[in-house]
Amino acid sequence: MTRGRDGGTGAPPARQHALLAAVVAAIVAVSATIYVGVAADDGTERRDTVAGGPGHSGGGSGGNNPAAPVSTGTWVSSWAASPAGGEPGTEPAALAGRSVRNVVHTSAGGSGARVTLSNLYGQSPLTVSHASVAVSADPDTAVALAGTMRRLTFAGRPSVVVPPGAQVTSDAVRVPVPHDGDVLITTYSPAGSGPVTYHRHARQISYVAVGEHTRDTTGAAYTGRSEVWRYATALDVLSNEADGTVVVLGDSLTDGVTSTTGANKRWPDVLSDRLRSALAAGRDVPRYSVVNAGISGNRVLADGLGRPAENPSGLHRFERDVLGRTNVRAVVIVLGINDILRTPGAADPEPVVAGLETLVRRAHARGVKVVGATLMPFRGHRGYSEAREAVRQRINAEIRAGDVFDEVVDFDAAVRDPYDPGRLWGAYDSGDHLHPSDRGYVRMAKEFELRLLEGSVPAEL
Repeated sequence: MTRGRDGGTGAPPARQHALLAAVVAAIVAVSATIYVGVAADDGTERRDTVAGGPGHSGGGSGGNNPAAPVSTGTWVSSWAASPAGGEPGTEPAALAGRSVRNVVHTSAGGSGARVTLSNLYGQSPLTVSHASVAVSADPDTAVALAGTMRRLTFAGRPSVVVPPGAQVTSDAVRVPVPHDGDVLITTYSPAGSGPVTYHRHARQISYVAVGEHTRDTTGAAYTGRSEVWRYATALDVLSNEADGTVVVLGDSLTDGVTSTTGANKRWPDVLSDRLRSALAAGRDVPRYSVVNAGISGNRVLADGLGRPAENPSGLHRFERDVLGRTNVRAVVIVLGINDILRTPGAADPEPVVAGLETLVRRAHARGVKVVGATLMPFRGHRGYSEAREAVRQRINAEIRAGDVFDEVVDFDAAVRDPYDPGRLWGAYDSGDHLHPSDRGYVRMAKEFELRLLEGSVPAEL
């Protein structure tokens, strides 16, 4: 079931506008306060200043690091991971003296690449003295495909210092990045910088080596394994197969928690596969990459603890994690269930809806289309109560009315048990009665009508 913003039958239901406006304004004010010191991490200024971007011919050079020019095409985000916090146990030495090899899965392919590294949760400057990017030789391996290892540079230099709370994007390099493939992003830091900025639920095995082995193609030194992504937050590609980026903003249901590790069964992965297959079949659908901005436990309104806040709310991270992605054309918002589950008693649905509407306005200010999703059932989960179920139903009613988002995908209707609509259908339930199984994630992606991504909205001043 889908419904557009203009598909409702009347004006939006009356809300307590003054109170909600005050609540949302307060949230936005706190957001500005928290992130004013980390403006370099919002991803908006650096897009036209890296090598290979508009008006630039490239960065550093080297025998196997051809960086200028990369080719022609459109820069899009092919993979992304939202920084979610400081990794426990990495203070103060962090991963000093180790090479961190992140394995990331691509959406769109391209002829060039650039990488974004984040020190959002570091307490001191992060020195990256060596960094590289390469195509993975095989799934579940630290081995690089022959001929694809590239040294990364930053403004032409092989090393970079990332201030605490900031991020940096590398120069572009020529490298054939495949779609629906794995890429190795490797960094080496000689000194600690406080907690390592990480994404906890990678659902992907990455690797660690003692010493500087960033350009090691054999993978032999990478004897350590991890299930998190560290420092790396985006891989952009210069693509001839994509014209823009779709960002999916969500919680654990988007992050892919409970999906099979290494199988790329998160529902945004499956949506990316569907778009690519439809294009290959000659269908007239948007040529977009799809990147995942899910964080387990994420909420529309409330942050986690710390400063900067761990697990920042959708309102607080929207500029960086959505609008800051390269060439974003549409955003899919799948948030709200944790606002219900993590509020003592029963949450008030109106502030949650008001927060979602604020995200839509921010997207429209940049001309970005917004697709929203209904909240899925969770009867049987330890956090379930009849009062919380009533809140979910009220939020879903607002969403289905077409007054919140430009378009709507009804995940609730897709995965619920037809005989017990407050519960996930058994085949789609991972077992905890909240998160889908692999089959459930596939069902979510199949419910998403590709035409919902068509069209655009004019930027609103």
